[in-house]
Formats: sequence, structure tokens, C-alpha cells
Amino acid sequence: MPARTPAPAPVFIAGRLWLDFVNTADARLGQRVDLLATFSAFVDWLAAAQVIDAERAATLRRRAVEQPSGAAAALVEAQRIRTLLRQLAEQGRDARGAVQRAHVVEEINRVLGRSVGTRRVDAMPDGGYVRSFVPVGDAFGGLVIPVVESAVDSLVRGELGKIRGCADRRCPRHFADDTKSGTRRWCDMKTCGNRAKAKRHRQKAVP
Repeated sequence: MPARTPAPAPVFIAGRLWLDFVNTADARLGQRVDLLATFSAFVDWLAAAQVIDAERAATLRRRAVEQPSGAAAALVEAQRIRTLLRQLAEQGRDARGAVQRAHVVEEINRVLGRSVGTRRVDAMPDGGYVRSFVPVGDAFGGLVIPVVESAVDSLVRGELGKIRGCADRRCPRHFADDTKSGTRRWCDMKTCGNRAKAKRHRQKAVP
């Protein structure tokens, strides 16, 4: 069997799990990149986001070999939910997006209604804690529940007004602007922010 080609490394710059999930439909060096292109890549992202631990990630990969149709269905569902959550991020609190938000909320409730499992709090190696969802039954069920619950938290806290799209029009990423001034423009100063800064310097250098 050929070696598995690793997906590009995920980035976590959005400040909210659900937005980092939305950002898995990314762009790198001007090229579109899907960090959920395969079920294995989806598991990689869940592990990197600390939604699941290494043991469960390994179990999911084994089950995916044994039950490829179940893994494929779980991936399709994850991609569908990502599309819905992107709509939520793009609409924000815009009054014109009320109908679309209502549709997304309805779909969120359907996902939550199908979830069967237990919620728990787990200690992390760095001394912090993380909330997790442990599904009962279907090995692939509930994988996106923590992501969906993160979106629910933003809805309940009235945070949609904080959601921004990166100021670089070529960048599809979204983030929560938690700055006191509410003036964050870039998904990441190390990438898009630096490119914009370099462009301004070049423009100033032109006589």
C-alpha cells in the first residue's frame, strides 16, 4: 500500500473552533486547499484541534478501513456542515441574512438531535481542560458535535457581530475579532498581514 500523503498542516487562528473548522477550506500560496479532502485528513484535523485524542484517532482510522462506507458518509456530512457554518460566518449579524441564519440554525438542531453520547471534561497535558463528546454506538457518529457546539456557543453569546473575513480578498479565512478596538483585519499577521505590509512598502518605494 502506498504511503499516505499528509494533508497541509492545519492552522488555528480563528479564536473559535467552528471558525477554524470553516477555515479547513483554505488557500495556500494562492491555491485552494481542502484540509478535509479525505476521511484520514478529517481525523488528522480533529486530532490537531484536540477534539479527539491520539488513541481515538487511531481507532477511527482502523474503523475506516473496516467500514469505508461509514467513513465516507461521515466525511460528506462534515463537509456539508462546514458549508453551513461558512454561510453563518459570512452572514454574521447582517439583517439580510436572517433567513439563511434560520436555515443554518435548523440544520444545527438536526445535527444535535441525532447525536447520542456523553459530554465530558478532559484534562490536557498543558494543565488546561477541554470539553469533549464521546459518541455511543456508531463509531463515526458525533465527530462534528464539538464543532457544532462551538457555533452554538457563538450564537448564544451574541458573537456573530465579531466574525470577520480576512481583509485579503484572496484569503477565504474567517476569525472572531476579540480585540478591544474591534479593528482586527487579518486572519494572521504572519501571512496575510505581512503580505499586505510588504505590498505597502513596495508601493511607497515606487517613485
